[in-house]
Amino acid sequence: MRVTDTGGRAVTDAVVTLVVRGAASGDARRTPARGPASVRVIDQRALAFTPYVEVFRPGDEVVYRNSDRTRHHVYSFSPIKAFEFVLAPGEQSAPLKLERSGVIAVGCNIHDGMINYLYVSDAPWLAHTDAGGMARFQGLPAGEFDVRVWHPRLPPKRPDLMQSGIALRLDEHRSLDFAVTLLPDSRRQFDREHTRY
Repeated sequence: MRVTDTGGRAVTDAVVTLVVRGAASGDARRTPARGPASVRVIDQRALAFTPYVEVFRPGDEVVYRNSDRTRHHVYSFSPIKAFEFVLAPGEQSAPLKLERSGVIAVGCNIHDGMINYLYVSDAPWLAHTDAGGMARFQGLPAGEFDVRVWHPRLPPKRPDLMQSGIALRLDEHRSLDFAVTLLPDSRRQFDREHTRY
């Protein structure tokens, strides 16, 4: 799966999910086994969250670490998981359990340009695109799938982009392309801490 913008440039940090289409064949109903819940670390370095987008399964946990030399006030008002805490340099948060599916936008109340997204999904197959705009899935069974693409810079209040009824044969190597229109990157906007008064 390759995601590009309308100019043909690779789009990193797009989340791609695959779901078996309604009356698919018996092979496609086999879903991958879920491993144990995992803990992922979101670092704060050079006044940015790294990674910008991270994918989770319900039950996974996230830890925020401050590798900067300044304080960060990490918060989210998301109805899926609201939280806030202040991290001094070198500190990290206690693990936060993510129980529900959805998107959690996280910011820093001190540094306006800092934002990251936690994408929590129970879709059977889930990945996000790398620097080349590629999301890779292996071991897919034969059948029909709905493929969805989400990115934080898609226009708001619109559903994920979707291609329906993509038929795959067992062991088929196939590439799908999505072209998306993205809004400007909000991380590069005005930051009051770096403005002279």
